[in-house]
Amino acid sequence: MSLMLAITTRYHQTVRTVLILAYIAGIIGMQLPALAHYFRPLSPVTLACSLVVLLVYHTDWRPAFYLYLILTLAIGYFIEVIGVHTGSIFGHYAYGWGLGAKVWAVPPVIGINWLILSYCCGSVCNQLSLPTWLKILAAATLMVVLDLFIEPVAVQLNFWTWFDKPVPLQNYISWWLISVVLFTLWYALPFDKENRLAKWLLILQFIFFIGQFLFIFF
Repeated sequence: MSLMLAITTRYHQTVRTVLILAYIAGIIGMQLPALAHYFRPLSPVTLACSLVVLLVYHTDWRPAFYLYLILTLAIGYFIEVIGVHTGSIFGHYAYGWGLGAKVWAVPPVIGINWLILSYCCGSVCNQLSLPTWLKILAAATLMVVLDLFIEPVAVQLNFWTWFDKPVPLQNYISWWLISVVLFTLWYALPFDKENRLAKWLLILQFIFFIGQFLFIFF
């Protein structure tokens, strides 16, 4: 893992710049009619690449971290499978094709999305001078704040569609409760939570969805 640390130290500025340019290009490209056809299918690729870069910055690869990865991917994906098929978790919704191919009516990349967001929010909130239980609540709340911007944009980009209009309060409550479970797992498992790319990736997620929101609704 020392090689990973050396790579991130040497090329951190370049990696950060490339990510910023990629996300800004995504904001513009997905809203310009001449470019949207090319940019919109890249959403799952962008998520996968973001996860790879985030993990390159991770330095503590003990078994506990592998457990976190596996459980978060599994929980994030299968909770969506149950949610889509029953409507009892988030409300009544269905995935479109904006996030790529679907298995059991859910794109597998949605598990990656849960992993990226929980990792970034958990890492950022880990820096707060608070008891662990307050960090868990803060990280879960941060996830929901981001989802407030994600939901209206996701519908417009054909990520998913809500049959309940507007987006039900149940969705946000469930997001918060599931996030509490994920962050309890995150803080309970013994591995280093620091990742200096996490805050930048989280900021870019906010910029991307707020930027799309402004383009679409204003």
